[in-house]
Amino acid sequence: MQLGILTAPFPNSDLMDVADWAVSENFSALEIACWPVSAGETRRYAGTSHIDCANLSGDAGRELADRLAGKGVGISGLGYYPNPLHPDARHRDMVISHLKRVIECASGMGVGIVNTFCGGDAALNVDDNWARAREIWPGIIEFARDRGVQLAFENCPMIFSYDEWPAGHNIAYSPRIWRRIIEEWDGGVRMNFDPSHLVYQMIDIGRFIREFGQDIVHVHAKDLMIDADGLYERGILSAGIGWQIPRMPGLGDVDWPAFFSGLYRAGYRGPVIIEHEDRDFEGSDELVKRGFRLARDVLSPFVD
Repeated sequence: MQLGILTAPFPNSDLMDVADWAVSENFSALEIACWPVSAGETRRYAGTSHIDCANLSGDAGRELADRLAGKGVGISGLGYYPNPLHPDARHRDMVISHLKRVIECASGMGVGIVNTFCGGDAALNVDDNWARAREIWPGIIEFARDRGVQLAFENCPMIFSYDEWPAGHNIAYSPRIWRRIIEEWDGGVRMNFDPSHLVYQMIDIGRFIREFGQDIVHVHAKDLMIDADGLYERGILSAGIGWQIPRMPGLGDVDWPAFFSGLYRAGYRGPVIIEHEDRDFEGSDELVKRGFRLARDVLSPFVD
């Protein structure tokens, strides 16, 4: 396995500077944030554009990948996490158009994976969202296949705030939906697996890996702490609002030895990318770096 970082928490840093720092701290892979340059989303840790996919030619993309390889860091994937099932058709068209640019960029760079969200309309139930997904996603999946790029959905419900209430902005979060995805699209979509999203859903992480391990092509390492007082105050029907707290690995409720044991048994040997969403390590690049170092020290005993 290769331990790396998602570049999103460094929105004001040049990609090469991020790579230099990562290598100096013994990280061997980057998932590169690829939101649009001028129209990034405003939610926390979204909107970072370390590659201008709309204006990167194939030759320039290959040169960029070679420069990173020359520094000793690989590219685990390109990351863009919008909502392709957004209720507003104009917004959907905009994000799908950019997603296709990211796919083309990955193909030109020789990067095999693009990480994204399935999406969801928070006002619809899961089955109605699934019906919409079956209409929207086949063309995108075919677009990626034609370019030799594997799409990977992250298993995040996207319920962190009231504008995502009550059903979240991403339906690819439960075993029930993942079975549909695998059967419907026959490998056209695989999984970018983040164990933290199972903690507050009370879904057994080890069982999930045993069932879906063969479909995991990318891993996010993020922890999550359940705030017992917040849960008492708000109740489980708040879907985690007020009591699920993203943390750096080692500071939450994920059992990391058991997690890695499950990955090894499932045969996973790919990238493990630390995703930083911990408010205790925000506010400056130095705090962000401190958070990444902490996570590195927790996770490094489990990777090659």
